[in-house]
Amino acid sequence: MYPLLLKPPVKDYLWGGTKLKTEYNYETDKQKAAEAWVLSCHKDGADVVVNGELAGKTLPEVLELWGEKSLGKNAAAFPYFPLLIKLIDAKDRLSVQVHPNDEYALKNEGEYGKTEMWYVVDCDEGAELIYGFNREVSKEEFERRIKDNTLPEI
Repeated sequence: MYPLLLKPPVKDYLWGGTKLKTEYNYETDKQKAAEAWVLSCHKDGADVVVNGELAGKTLPEVLELWGEKSLGKNAAAFPYFPLLIKLIDAKDRLSVQVHPNDEYALKNEGEYGKTEMWYVVDCDEGAELIYGFNREVSKEEFERRIKDNTLPEI
């Protein structure tokens, strides 16, 4: 085992900016760079090793090769590496995020649910991180506001 240098997959979602490319030097041929998955074994984009004898292998391949001793007992209890660490450049509003619990996610998506933690490194003046609503909202109002695209008002 040795320290791995990883090349992350870069995702180009509609709401993304360009700072991950221009200021943080993450490589992508896409115009937008919304997310860099800097620690990922996810099926939709795994990091690739860029140094040493394992260069060119994906992180899941390396962890499989190194076995449980590379993960520790808590992570080894999962069928796949249980963390996904991302750097995000959200230039526009992100979509509403709803993450299912483990039971629902395993049944319907074949993977565990998400527990998220955000750490804001930098932001433009006036940027907001919105969690929930600014007042009580009924189910009916919520549904109406989704249909008429006024949900951001609350």
